[in-house]
Amino acid sequence: MADVLSLSGVCKRFGEREVLRGVDLSVPTGSIFGFVGRNGAGKTTTMKAVLGLLPVDGGEIYVCGEKVEYGQTATNRHIGYLPDVPEFYSFMTAREYLRLCGESLQMSSKDMTERSEELLALVGLSEENHRIKGYSRGMKQRLGIAQALLGRPKLLICDEPTSALDPIGRKQILDILLSVREQTTVLFSTHILSDVERICTDVAFLDGGKIVLQGTAAQLRQRCGIEGFTVELSAGEYVDRLAAAFPNAQREGEQTLIFVGGDEALYEVLDFIRQNRLPVRSIQRNQPSLETLFMEVVRE
Repeated sequence: MADVLSLSGVCKRFGEREVLRGVDLSVPTGSIFGFVGRNGAGKTTTMKAVLGLLPVDGGEIYVCGEKVEYGQTATNRHIGYLPDVPEFYSFMTAREYLRLCGESLQMSSKDMTERSEELLALVGLSEENHRIKGYSRGMKQRLGIAQALLGRPKLLICDEPTSALDPIGRKQILDILLSVREQTTVLFSTHILSDVERICTDVAFLDGGKIVLQGTAAQLRQRCGIEGFTVELSAGEYVDRLAAAFPNAQREGEQTLIFVGGDEALYEVLDFIRQNRLPVRSIQRNQPSLETLFMEVVRE
């Protein structure tokens, strides 16, 4: 499938400061794409360039195969956008606000009503009939997603959608983004690696104005480092026996050993434990994390 979004050699300066230095980025159709970078890395600048809100100093951007032109918003008919701090008419209800948005999209009255109800149910706001001024930050983020999806976009762009939310609010937003994958491609920027770990199919790391690493989440995890596992036994004397049999294991505390290796190493250790009837408290795989990889590839 063709990429829904592609950037090639995109550069952007603000005065003497070069924010984007030849950004190359490809977002596959149907993906949930995590655009990861530290605060100030240029994520928002990139998204505004994709929306045609900022002129670029070099390079090209294509949405659904059409070139993005600054100030020419034809490609935005393919895009739904949620900024990091969405603004609303606080005196309106959610339904009134979505109707206003639907009218601006020239949707029929029947379509905008049906689509609004569908989306309010999706984001958990169908029972909220009071005015938006009484909404929490998380509720506003959820309404913002409903607004962004109203016109059935091929690409949903969300700028730091979970950064100011509590754990419950973050989970709600991530669950919604995961649920809309069948409807649209999702691109969201973030510096929260656990959010990316949870829902993303594809990831790109932005640092120093460039994409320093990009691939599927599975591909990046394979690069995250050496596989391993941790074994905790019920007493130190049993750990001594296990450590003597596997001298390359690293001891951590009185009752725990850390092993390096994949399935074959794990099976060998399990066989020894079974044969010697060592009492196990826990065995846990040490999964490589995207956070570890991010810290390795970004500049300090």
